[in-house]
Amino acid sequence: MVADFTDAGFASEVLQAPGTVLVDFWAPWCGPCRLMAPLMDWAADTYGERLTVGKLEVDGNPSTRDAYEVQGIPTLILYRDGEVIARHEGAIAKPQLQAFLDANL
Repeated sequence: MVADFTDAGFASEVLQAPGTVLVDFWAPWCGPCRLMAPLMDWAADTYGERLTVGKLEVDGNPSTRDAYEVQGIPTLILYRDGEVIARHEGAIAKPQLQAFLDANL
């Protein structure tokens, strides 16, 4: 299951979460973001025990967006123990997403 993160819950749901969390920074008007949505479902299903997957809509959550200097979307950021461990800006295909996750899990 892909979670919906917000500014209000970001600290508790991502930064204080056990394990690794993948956050997809996106917007509904962003075509490449919509193409990434099924890949977030795939990542949640494939890496379920090892990875929490969620999305943060950038227009409605400017504090988190700005804190992590998200300039372009989609942007994927991996967090572990409250720290950013990897980041990718722009849409990617499933093989690249799998390589990105495998390299960091």
